[in-house]
Amino acid sequence: MDRLLRGEIPPGGGCDIKTLAREAGLDRTAFYGSRPYAHLRTEFEQRVQQLQDAGQTPDPRTSQIERLKSELDKLRNRLNQANSTVEELSVFRTQALARLAAQHEEILRLRAAPDPNTNITRLPPTRQKIIGPC
Repeated sequence: MDRLLRGEIPPGGGCDIKTLAREAGLDRTAFYGSRPYAHLRTEFEQRVQQLQDAGQTPDPRTSQIERLKSELDKLRNRLNQANSTVEELSVFRTQALARLAAQHEEILRLRAAPDPNTNITRLPPTRQKIIGPC
């Protein structure tokens, strides 16, 4: 019992009654009811509970599982934040493209037919420079 509580867990076992029974060479049912080793089960469970209350885990796999669960939660939060950022940027891109398209249409409209009532000065078309003999 003490080896299990110290964290010396045999391969394929855990810090539980099943492993305790296997290590003692007994049937697991001997630890339940009015059987001869029932008091050992209650003592074992109390000592495991005391260790857990003190913040210790006799089974290193249990602490590893808890650590991995917390890391998984952190990674899920980061993924959710990244997805929301991507969504926000996609919306911004769509709005920017729509604004650019509207501005382009307005420029084309203003270039096509100037209204004589507006105060718009037409710029001369750009000349292309001819390089070399014609």
